[in-house]
Amino acid sequence: MSALTTKRAGTLALALAGALVFQALGMPLPFLFGPMVLCLIAALAGAPLRGMGVVSTAARTILGVAVGASITPDVLARLPQMAGSVALVPLYVLAIGAIGYPFFRRMGFDPPTAWYGAMPGGLADMLAFGQEAGADLRALSLIQATRVLVIVIAAPLILTGLYGATLDQPIGAPMIELPLGELALMAAAALIGWKLAERVGLFGASILGPMILTAALSLGDFIHSRPPTEAILVAQLFIGLSVGVQYVGVTLRELRVFVLSGLAFVGVLAVLATIFTEIVTLTGLAEPAEGFLAFAPGGQAEMAVLALVAGADAGFVILHHMVRIIVVILGAPIAARLAGVRSGGADRTRRRE
Repeated sequence: MSALTTKRAGTLALALAGALVFQALGMPLPFLFGPMVLCLIAALAGAPLRGMGVVSTAARTILGVAVGASITPDVLARLPQMAGSVALVPLYVLAIGAIGYPFFRRMGFDPPTAWYGAMPGGLADMLAFGQEAGADLRALSLIQATRVLVIVIAAPLILTGLYGATLDQPIGAPMIELPLGELALMAAAALIGWKLAERVGLFGASILGPMILTAALSLGDFIHSRPPTEAILVAQLFIGLSVGVQYVGVTLRELRVFVLSGLAFVGVLAVLATIFTEIVTLTGLAEPAEGFLAFAPGGQAEMAVLALVAGADAGFVILHHMVRIIVVILGAPIAARLAGVRSGGADRTRRRE
């Protein structure tokens, strides 16, 4: 057994232990928070953890199928209503960038790191853009990972405490209760949708590809249920694990500088998310819980999980996050060039001193 395989086996065992412990303690979302918390603690303690690579990516296809299965003719009938809140997403991204960039510059980060650290996009995309622009990739990865981590932890508390949502909605039926034909169609939609989306270069291919293909099957009356409970729990486990291992190798200086900067910025994001949630709620464009999940700047997979367990309209939530990611991916590099955001080695040197 190679060293990499050994590390991954140990990481998976730790994640499973976390899920079981949190479940035994009656904690909410045990298969998401258990792996995330134990892997985070172990990572900060210096344990040699490793992510699951393509296995974690494959697990996300389950959520894509779950969201796609939620897209029914009734959801399509709501598209005109959704258009009003979706139109606010570009303004939301613009507000985040307008506040976030000067925030990170004042914290001492060089221009590319400040720019892409502020952008509420996917981690992989922001790292790719940041690398091309000359950003500090370690700082950027920790800032973005902290955003996702804190939002995943805080969102359930906000949903239950502020919006009165419960997190005990059924996420799916047991596998034994689902027709074999539908299970086969879901599995095919997950794999084929993922690989086709990758081939055409679609961002978030592991979620959006299966979602689109499954939505077509749902609208065509070929499937009538979400993936089984067991599959969605597996997806939660790998997502929690992936968030936790982002902190492997973090030094005290990085914890003090990069992570705390990311943590402070989450406070700014919380205020902006609350403002836009109130706008769509007061104008009748969305229910409170759905509005919050739609504008909470977390990852697509994490917000999909929360939408499912909160009984929110998962299609509505993911549509907003999809538009947010599109706006960031298309707009952030162009806006960076127009604003003259370039590598600032001197700024980075001052920061490290």
